[in-house]
Amino acid sequence: MGFGDYPAEYNPKVHGPYDPARFYGKADAPLGQVKLGELSQWLGRRNKNPQAVAAAVSRGWWRWQHKYVLPRKGGIAPYIQLIVGCSIFFYAINYGKMVAHRQRKYHW
Repeated sequence: MGFGDYPAEYNPKVHGPYDPARFYGKADAPLGQVKLGELSQWLGRRNKNPQAVAAAVSRGWWRWQHKYVLPRKGGIAPYIQLIVGCSIFFYAINYGKMVAHRQRKYHW
């Protein structure tokens, strides 16, 4: 699959119009239904190459877009999620600087 191509598993006669938020590969048990003893086997069946990870991130992005941003009467939720996400990101990248400036009771 090259850049901009449909997934190899996609068949327009079977699946209908293409939806970027849908996984067209072989169906597997969701993570919530996997027992702890079967977790290693389930993880072993995952496709871990960079292209598959990028496709999973893209599907997640499209699902988020369809749920929060693209509805006609979308609310304030995507903006709040963006603000909270940025806050957590900048807190994480500046954590090392903030640790050095903590106030302590004793400074020796």
